[in-house]
Amino acid sequence: MLETDLFEPVKNYLELQGYTVNAEVKDCDIVATRDDEMIIVELKQNANLQLLIQATDRQTISSGVYVAIPARSNNKHFRSVQRILRRLELGLLIVTFRPMGPVVKRIFDPSPGRRKQLKKRKIAVINEIAGRSAEYNTGGSTRIKLVTAYRENAVLIAACLARVGRCSPRELRHFGTGEKTSAILQKNYYGWFDRVARGVYVLSEQGVEDLKAYPELIEAAKAFLDRAVDPT
Repeated sequence: MLETDLFEPVKNYLELQGYTVNAEVKDCDIVATRDDEMIIVELKQNANLQLLIQATDRQTISSGVYVAIPARSNNKHFRSVQRILRRLELGLLIVTFRPMGPVVKRIFDPSPGRRKQLKKRKIAVINEIAGRSAEYNTGGSTRIKLVTAYRENAVLIAACLARVGRCSPRELRHFGTGEKTSAILQKNYYGWFDRVARGVYVLSEQGVEDLKAYPELIEAAKAFLDRAVDPT
C-alpha cells in the first residue's frame, strides 16, 4: 500500500463533511477548508516517528491537525500510538480497505487546548490554495514535481510564449499571466525562459521539454489563451 492510496478515501470523507480539499499545499499532504476553518491531514502507511515529526510541524500552521493511517488490529502498540497522538493534541483518522470500498473513521479530534497564534502561516497556506486554478496533486506524493500556484503561473507564461513568441512582461500580463509575471521571468527558477533582449523573453529549449510533463496544465493554459487572444 502507498500513502497515495489513502488520499482518495480521506478526500471523499472530508468533502462529505463540506470541506474543500487540496493536496500538497506548503508540504502538507492534505489541506481542507470550510468557511474560515482549516484542517491539515498527514498521510502515512504506519504511525512512526516521521509521521509524528511531520504532524507536529504542521501544528505551527493550524491547531486542527490529523494523521490518517490504515486500520490496524487494536493491539497494545496501536493503543500506545493513540495515547501518544492524544498527548501531542493530534487527531486520528483510520482508513479501512473493504471489498466494497474504503471506509474512513474518525477516532478522535485534535485537542482544543492548542491555540497558538497561527494567523500568518494559515494565511500563507490559504493564499497558496487560492492561487491554484484546479487540483493537480495527490496527497502523499513523493519524488514527483508538485503543481504549486507558482509552477502553474510559470506554465501559463511558458504556454503563452510558446504560442505568441517573444514577449515582454507587459505583453504577457495583457494576456492574463498575472502581476508576478516579471518576477517569474527574471528569477527563471525552472530555466524555462531565455532573455533575448532587454525586457524581452522567449521559451527556452528546457522549457519546451519540461512542459511535456504537464499535459493537463498545458490544455488548461491553451483554453485560457484562446479566450485571451481571440475573445470572440
